[in-house]
Amino acid sequence: MRIIFALLALGVTTAGAAEYFVAPDGHDDRAGTQTEPFATLQRAQGAVQPGDTVLIRGGTYTMRAEQIAKRTRLYAYVTLLDKSGTRDAPIHYRAFPGERPVFDCSRITPPGLRVAAFYVPASWLHLQGIEVTGVPVTIQGHTQSICFSNDGSHNLYEGLSMHDGQAIGFYSLRGGDNLILNCDAYRNHDFTSENGKGGNVDGFGCHPVAGATGNVFRGCRAWQNSDDGFDLIAAAEAVTIENCWALHNGESVTGQRLADGNGFKAGGYGSTPVGRLPQPIPRHTIRFCLAVGNRSSGFYANHHLGGSDWLNNSAYRNGINFNLLNRLPDNVTDVPGFGHRLKNNLGYRGRQELANLDRPKSDATHNSFDLPGPPTDADFVSLDEGVLTAPRPADGGLPTLTFLHLAPGSHLRDGGVDVGLPLHGQAPWLGAFAPEKIDPSHRK
Repeated sequence: MRIIFALLALGVTTAGAAEYFVAPDGHDDRAGTQTEPFATLQRAQGAVQPGDTVLIRGGTYTMRAEQIAKRTRLYAYVTLLDKSGTRDAPIHYRAFPGERPVFDCSRITPPGLRVAAFYVPASWLHLQGIEVTGVPVTIQGHTQSICFSNDGSHNLYEGLSMHDGQAIGFYSLRGGDNLILNCDAYRNHDFTSENGKGGNVDGFGCHPVAGATGNVFRGCRAWQNSDDGFDLIAAAEAVTIENCWALHNGESVTGQRLADGNGFKAGGYGSTPVGRLPQPIPRHTIRFCLAVGNRSSGFYANHHLGGSDWLNNSAYRNGINFNLLNRLPDNVTDVPGFGHRLKNNLGYRGRQELANLDRPKSDATHNSFDLPGPPTDADFVSLDEGVLTAPRPADGGLPTLTFLHLAPGSHLRDGGVDVGLPLHGQAPWLGAFAPEKIDPSHRK
């Protein structure tokens, strides 16, 4: 996996591979060259073979009902990518260098069907630099729409932007060994179905079935989505979320209270009967992540039946900064969280810093709420959260900032404990911006 993702990141393609082009003013009866581009990715998929690249020119692609690639009992798949690459020859769908293709799905309103702007059951694909907006919901009852729906494996989703619609940003069920890198999901709110609060619209949802292992989210941001930023409910396999930010989820741009509003919801199975729970219960990893201003909890175990690893995370001004609530296998009894590993976490200005943790049954040390003196404003270089949604730099990474970085002389520096990363000082620091932070540029 490390080799293939490194190749994908560098844009390495197989010798003799072809390039095809798609443009807003193209036509699908053309040759797909730079001077005679296709009009749709669906047509481009019909032409590609493993190792090939599709370059998507910038501009707005206004999707129409007649372009829906497939209709099923539940879904209308607008663009269907079901042709796989291989380990040595992945297929690339990427924005033309320096340009931004925007797929506007606001006119896709099939009665009685959920909408998936991109459905990807294929494997060994690299999707990069694509923007999706306006994905609607047309069903009044319980439902969901999705910007990018993944059921494939060994895929790399990089630099995607999913915003200002009624749909979940990114959603994965059946695929394994996928990397979701430097993607943004924001201002998504389903105001059509059920009570209009948007209770199914997360920024990123990953709910892998048994065997779908190895999924990683890295460098992603989720803000002002009507439900949660990142949601791992009903996952049968462990998921890793690292170097990600969740901001003001569960509220609208005007501050209206919407649905759940957790930053990172890692676990839980709802009302799943005991006999259908995964065995063993997966242990998720959430590390070097930032949760700011989420309506409910910044980091939330969501009635999980076991522990997860929460390492070097920072929480600021959430309802509860760290909420480790678990439950027993009877599907009824909630209990303080057990089996959790909490190390080097930093919480500040939450309405409550820590809730529902069974300390004797967890490994929780060297967090800000374990120290004799709580943090103060003086411990931080900046508390200006306005920079968190700034545009990404040219390399696609997270914006460079000083928000919640530890000030020189803060007692939170060197206040942590070794969690297995290279040490850059006398001792590890607390929080998401510690110098021993995972390199966000490395591929899986």
